[in-house]
Amino acid sequence: MSELAQYDYELPRHLIAQEPTAQRVDARLLVVDRASETLEHRHIRDLPELLRPNDCLVLNDTRVVPARLVGHRTNTAGRWEGLFLEADAQGLLRLMGKTRGKLTVGETITLHDRQGQDDVRLRLVARQADGSWVARPESDEPVFDLLDRVGRVPLPPYIRHGEMIETDRQTYQTVFAEKPGAVAAPTAGLHFTETLLARIEQSGVTTCRLTLHVGPGTFRPIAGESLDAHPMHSEWGEISRATVERIVGCRQRGGRVVAVGTTSMRLLETAAADSTLRPFRGQTDLFIRPPYQFQIVDALLTNFHLPRTTLLVLVRTFGGDALIRRAYDEAIREQYRFYSYGDAMLIV
Repeated sequence: MSELAQYDYELPRHLIAQEPTAQRVDARLLVVDRASETLEHRHIRDLPELLRPNDCLVLNDTRVVPARLVGHRTNTAGRWEGLFLEADAQGLLRLMGKTRGKLTVGETITLHDRQGQDDVRLRLVARQADGSWVARPESDEPVFDLLDRVGRVPLPPYIRHGEMIETDRQTYQTVFAEKPGAVAAPTAGLHFTETLLARIEQSGVTTCRLTLHVGPGTFRPIAGESLDAHPMHSEWGEISRATVERIVGCRQRGGRVVAVGTTSMRLLETAAADSTLRPFRGQTDLFIRPPYQFQIVDALLTNFHLPRTTLLVLVRTFGGDALIRRAYDEAIREQYRFYSYGDAMLIV
């Protein structure tokens, strides 16, 4: 068996969640205890009693932008579809796109609004080495205002083939989303409500926030058959001094640092690379894989992840390979719902 084949598993298609639970807190929660190697079936609403006073819950406050773009090549009317990746200070956009034929520098794409009507044009300025394009909108409006008008929620393809419905604008966003920049949701955070967060804080748990703008590489399968050969995607993140002080205080009081999502985990571990957590601002391409030694995170709340992805490798590295394999087998046997709109596990 190849190294990568160990991160394969069979999932019945009906377990891929196509929408969230009617109430966010009603999602199921598989509690994985590493010390006792036990599994327990609970719900997200039970978190206030599963967490301990003095714990610190770390939330990713990135905001998903309506990054999926649909349009046509202005000159040929050929269909074009793209994904906004980022914008610079001059208002230039970087995006991935696909269409029939070969795009050329200087041509324009006419974007369609969500009703399918022609809207603003994008002029292609340059092709990047990674295959993405730099484009200039023929509009003076702020980038995120433009995206709010013409963009679609960038659902992963395993949810309705990526086609949004109106409710996704709310359900594919955390209630604490604040800083726009993600093209995929930090899905473990989707389970929280304002009421649940208030109950958690009332139980003596501290909450704090960081920002990691989730990029399209988060879903990308690992290339090749070796973890070492995989070119890890890079994402922008920031941890403030105030968040660092809260986490350090939690540790000093004997509390646990509980990362909500693999995104929070990656950024916390990046910022504590030398065993001391410090404020951080910039890109991280940290690939957490065996035999990685965790520096700062004590517990992880996470959804169930696709086979052969860096996210699954991270979770198995943190939770213990055999135990997490057993947890996934149990979740499938018990008909848990998988992936972005699915259920979750708490690894302690």
